[in-house]
Amino acid sequence: MNRPVGTATRGTTNPNRLRRMDRWIAATHGPALRRSEAPVAVDLGYGAAPWTALELLQRLRTADPRCEVVGIEIDPARVAAAKPYEREGLSFRHGGFEVPLERPPALIRAANVLRQYDEGEVAAVWARLCARLAPDGLLVEGTCDEIGRRHVWVALGPEGPRTLTFATRLGSLERPSDLAERLPKALIHRNVPGEPVHAFLRDFDRAWAGAAPYASLGARQRWIRAVQDVAADWPLADGRGRWRQGEVTVNWSAVAPNSG
Repeated sequence: MNRPVGTATRGTTNPNRLRRMDRWIAATHGPALRRSEAPVAVDLGYGAAPWTALELLQRLRTADPRCEVVGIEIDPARVAAAKPYEREGLSFRHGGFEVPLERPPALIRAANVLRQYDEGEVAAVWARLCARLAPDGLLVEGTCDEIGRRHVWVALGPEGPRTLTFATRLGSLERPSDLAERLPKALIHRNVPGEPVHAFLRDFDRAWAGAAPYASLGARQRWIRAVQDVAADWPLADGRGRWRQGEVTVNWSAVAPNSG
């Protein structure tokens, strides 16, 4: 067997940590899963415990009961520890960015995996993972805090990045730019003047401040009002139904890093 591609993460994980990402995937990628003949999803780098893979299976099956999940870990000890949790539709195997599956996955979720890599390595990892996807597949790559209150992820198809999503527990948010600390590796060092993602968060903060009168109706109404204002100048890829969940998704082309 060839050596897996990549390096082991710290392995930190907690139950329900990835709930916001999972629910978004089930809602937005559900139609593609249902079109697949035999949808298989990968939880890449699930960590020292198998909770996120178990939860991904449960949530994807709300979109398509046929879904299977394969947890892939580069650390063989973590794979051995997860084996007792295997069940119908859920398995674990040793591997890395090469994604050692017999058929192309309909979904690869890589959460809190690329955080430890250099920014310059991200594009090659994205390209490798996207090349493993089924034609209608999706790669979701991002980071979150330890208990999943704040999360930012990139969604990519076989052709490359499509969107960037910010998701948060609204009751804990002081301002939208608080989410900058959870930007994925491709953007975490780009939150500086002159970069598109910095301009997006700046405008979002201004809209949030302008929506302060709506706070009396609750944080959700304030968030929706702020996102509506942001939509006047930025190409958002979702609507009010997702905004109510404490999310907003913007087209990747609007926030992609400047070259050079």
